[in-house]
Amino acid sequence: MRVVIGSDAEGMSLKNIVKEALVEDGHEVVDFSVEPAADFVDSALAVAADVQANDGTLGFCFDGYGVGSYMVCTRVKGMVCANISDERSAYMTREHNNSRIVCMGPNVVGSEVAKKIAREFLAADYAGGRHQVRVDMLNKLA
Repeated sequence: MRVVIGSDAEGMSLKNIVKEALVEDGHEVVDFSVEPAADFVDSALAVAADVQANDGTLGFCFDGYGVGSYMVCTRVKGMVCANISDERSAYMTREHNNSRIVCMGPNVVGSEVAKKIAREFLAADYAGGRHQVRVDMLNKLA
C-alpha cells in the first residue's frame, strides 16, 4: 500500500519509528519530512494534499500531540482524519468513518503503540453501507 507521512520537528522521532515499521511491512512510504517541516501546518497540508490526489493512499501526520496536524487536515475539504492514541480506534476510524489520515504525537503515544496504531489503521477497510451517510455528512462540513 502507498502511505504518505509528514512531521514537524517535535514529531520526527515517532515518524521515523513508524516509517521504519511500515517499510519493514512492505508498504511504499513517501516521506514529506525527511527533514522536519518548519511547522506542522506545512507537513500536514503536504500529506493531506497527496492523500486527496491519490485514491488508495493513506497517510500519517506527526507533531508533538497530533492535535495540530489533526486540526489542519480537517480543514481540507473532503478529508476525514482522526487524532488517535490507541490501536482499536485506529482500526474503527478507518472501517466506520473512512478516515484516510491518522495524526499522533510522541508526547501522547509511545513507539510500540504507534506501530500498532499504524498497522491497525492500514489493516482496516472502509465498510461503507450504513456508515456512508455519516461520511457524506462529514465531507459536506469542510
